[in-house]
Amino acid sequence: MEEFKYLGTNLTNQNSIQKEIKGRLNSGNACYHSVQNLLSSSLLPKNLKMQIYRTIILPVLLYGCETWSLTLKKEHRLRVFENRVLRRIFGPKRGKITREWRKLHNEEINDLYSSPNIVWVTKWRRIR
Repeated sequence: MEEFKYLGTNLTNQNSIQKEIKGRLNSGNACYHSVQNLLSSSLLPKNLKMQIYRTIILPVLLYGCETWSLTLKKEHRLRVFENRVLRRIFGPKRGKITREWRKLHNEEINDLYSSPNIVWVTKWRRIR
C-alpha cells in the first residue's frame, strides 16, 4: 500500500507530505471562505476577527502539522495563505501622500500581527 489516510492524515510509504499539506491548505481555504464575510465586516472589532482566525481557521489548517517536514516552498505556501487571511482581517490602508486605498505589504502585516507566524507555530508544534 503506497498511500492511506490515518486519523485524518495522509501517509505515504515515501513519507511525502506534499498531498497532506495541499489537502490541509484546501481545508483551510474552505474554512476561510465560510467565514470571510465575518472577517471583512466593519462591524466586528479586529481582536474578534483574530480570535476567529486562531480558533476556527488555524486548527483546521494545522491539524497533523507535527509530522510535517517543511521545505522552503511549503513554508512559503503557508505564509501566503496566512497573509491573505490577515489582509482580509486588517483591511486596506490609505496612503499618506496619494490618499488612495492600497493593500497592506507583508512587513506591515507582520507589524500588525502580534502572534508568531504560521511557520513558527508549525515548527514549535513539531518540537513540542
